[in-house]
Amino acid sequence: MFLLLRKKDSELSFRNSLIVLLQKHLNTIIIYLKGEVHGFIMIIKEEFLSRLRKIFDLNLYEARVWTALLSRGQSTAGELSNISDVPRSRTYDILESLEKKGFIVMKIGKPIKFVALKPEEVVERVKRNLVVEAQGKSKRLDELKSDEVLSELSGIYTNGIKFVEPSDLSGSLRGRQNMYNHLDMMIRGAEKNITLVTTADGINRKLEALMPAFEKAKKRGINIRIAAPISQDNVKVAKELSKVADVKDSSSSGLTGRFAIVDSEQLMFMLLDDKTVHPNYDVGVWLSTGFLAQSLEQLFESSWKNFGNISAVGKKK
Repeated sequence: MFLLLRKKDSELSFRNSLIVLLQKHLNTIIIYLKGEVHGFIMIIKEEFLSRLRKIFDLNLYEARVWTALLSRGQSTAGELSNISDVPRSRTYDILESLEKKGFIVMKIGKPIKFVALKPEEVVERVKRNLVVEAQGKSKRLDELKSDEVLSELSGIYTNGIKFVEPSDLSGSLRGRQNMYNHLDMMIRGAEKNITLVTTADGINRKLEALMPAFEKAKKRGINIRIAAPISQDNVKVAKELSKVADVKDSSSSGLTGRFAIVDSEQLMFMLLDDKTVHPNYDVGVWLSTGFLAQSLEQLFESSWKNFGNISAVGKKK
């Protein structure tokens, strides 16, 4: 943890002061000098700073300076440097960064002071800035589709991939978001058929993450089949997916697993149980191997006939 010191008298020196009493109240230590309150020390836990960094996408120095300024309302860069234990040479850069991000406002006058904004206002500003930034990046990426840069990159890839054996096209995927991004790419590149086996929770994620790709695949005439344990908890999701795919209930078959087969050539399977693994630590393997993909698909075919109809699940009480 680190301490945020706020004091009435900037000349107050703790080494020379006679502290009559220290009264601890929650996360605040009130400092008394000769019977009068001269200031207080706020204790900021590192866990709290860590949460701030993740939520607001701040580095450690930004989180420290921001909380220091919040504790004072307004302050100079020098004071904030002393309070937050951030090097003075970095404090101005940090304050400038926080100002650009909408966390603080610079006050006109000398000495230059910075004013803290209400946290609720900061949240709204950060949200607006994220939307504007995302829209700008999305626009640049859309423009790239018709740019010669993309054509050159595609040419480099096409020439390079010629020297790669199909059996060498494989890799591991870490993190559930990376796995879904790759699965989305496989679905968008499908030419004939898509086979998916997932869990009760997994089918809910498929609707959220892959529905747009499924809809485009259906318009291209791709045959899509999805098998998952269906219950009253996810039958609505299954029926929604049935608009673009043939969905069946695998509950009675005892089949468990998480894998996808595209065009009987590409295979992606997940190594861990999604009930026990954190999404950030989920692991998948992608292979471009017709032999293994077709073998697994044949096993799936024999089970597909015995899977239940989702309409029957909806009638259960």
